[in-house]
Amino acid sequence: MDHPAPRHAYVHVPFCRHRCGYCDFALVAGRDDLLDRYLAALDRELMRLAAPLVFDTLYLGGGTPSHLGAAGLGRLWGLFADRLVPAAGAEVTLEANPCDVTAELVAAAADQGVTRVSLGAQSLDATTLRVLDRDHAPDDVRRAVGLLRSAGLAVNVDLMTAAPGQSLAAVVADLDAVAALDCQHVSVYCLTWEKGTAFESQRRRGTLAPVDEGLERAMFEAAIDALTAAGFAHYEVSNFARPGHRCRHNEAYWDCRPWEAFGPSAARLLGNTRTTNHRSPTTWMNRVLAGADATGDVEAMTAEEAARERIVVGLRRRDGLGRAAFREASGFELDALAGGPIARWVAAGLATDDGSWVRLTRAGLLVSDSLWGDVLG
Repeated sequence: MDHPAPRHAYVHVPFCRHRCGYCDFALVAGRDDLLDRYLAALDRELMRLAAPLVFDTLYLGGGTPSHLGAAGLGRLWGLFADRLVPAAGAEVTLEANPCDVTAELVAAAADQGVTRVSLGAQSLDATTLRVLDRDHAPDDVRRAVGLLRSAGLAVNVDLMTAAPGQSLAAVVADLDAVAALDCQHVSVYCLTWEKGTAFESQRRRGTLAPVDEGLERAMFEAAIDALTAAGFAHYEVSNFARPGHRCRHNEAYWDCRPWEAFGPSAARLLGNTRTTNHRSPTTWMNRVLAGADATGDVEAMTAEEAARERIVVGLRRRDGLGRAAFREASGFELDALAGGPIARWVAAGLATDDGSWVRLTRAGLLVSDSLWGDVLG
């Protein structure tokens, strides 16, 4: 079945200096010897584009793309030439570790057309950074933001809450510190304890403990209050932006627009089919370079399954879900798929419904992950 040509692309760069204790991403740490092989495999994978992809947004995630350094970024962009082509006004995001941000890296990123940098700060408190197994100091974050802003790049700061032993006061101090930075976007994530991570095994041994659920909720509410007071709009469960600085790439995901993706564990959406590359960076490289299929998973959704997913990603946004737009995009009536759950949420104070738009309330956002089972079935 025909689907619109994608105008968005994601490239996974799986290199890090070291793996943090909470991380379960597809990456290799301390294996810079694999860089040439990765670039050769990425070059091969990009060949499956039948024509140049003219993109409105490009997102380089990881891993830590900034770990490639100025020269590595130049080599990476060399592979994009005539394959991933920016449209006028394109948004190009690079994820970066604060320690990697040097004047040389910033100049190289700007030269390649990067327009925004997502900085993995996680905290501006030295104790919390140590607990989170991060390798930078609070001043590294401030220095990095200064260098990026002086080059005219927009900055997103990633913050993490609910770190082991973290207090509400520490989170409030972090939020105040971030609000004082010259950044345009903040993403706030609660620490999750993923299977197979060092943190999860320490939790099982009893040497690390999650924060209390009530405290976790208070931290999230503090983030909403502090960042909105500082002039950021809370536009999606975890995301806050100054006017004009929403992440356009993420909005493409939440609108269920088609996108392309390259690299290990990268997932692309074309029509109603989500195809995810093999998760292991080395297996992905080996398969691509051998001319073999590097697919890890294919999820071919029915039209109804895709519509139900659209409800979930739509309601994570503060703008909510409009019935007319949903009908036009999915071919389904919202109430036919989720009328019962929506009525229950409204009755419980978790959502509002004016007949045209359904939106989660703050109480609904706080428990949103527990609501989706009612929609997805």
